[in-house]
Amino acid sequence: QLQLVESGGGLVQAGGSLRLSCTASGRTFSGYAVSWFRQAPGMERKFVAHVSAIRSTTYYEDSVKGRFTISRDNAQNTVSLQLNSLKPEDTAVYFCAARAYDSSTYTSARAYGYWGQGAQVTVSS
Repeated sequence: QLQLVESGGGLVQAGGSLRLSCTASGRTFSGYAVSWFRQAPGMERKFVAHVSAIRSTTYYEDSVKGRFTISRDNAQNTVSLQLNSLKPEDTAVYFCAARAYDSSTYTSARAYGYWGQGAQVTVSS
């Protein structure tokens, strides 16, 4: 059973940076496609970024392109999300999610069977 644990959340001022990590245990992470989602209070969980299992191809939601970077280190069983130029509207709980195949449905939260517990990111203005 794959288990995911996020770390690295916190409070930062607008324009600042944070780095989130998603560390896997229980299975070899390299065979999994991984996404980050975020959920603000009272809102649906929304797609942020994705890295595929094969070729580590990356995809981003439009509002974070050029500011966020997703990367994976298979040797460390970790997928990271670097958040730069943060804005107050980036405030949310950030979740990593994984599935054991690549598919065009990577933006859908329903497509993932493994989730971390979430990491709070708060950006003050």
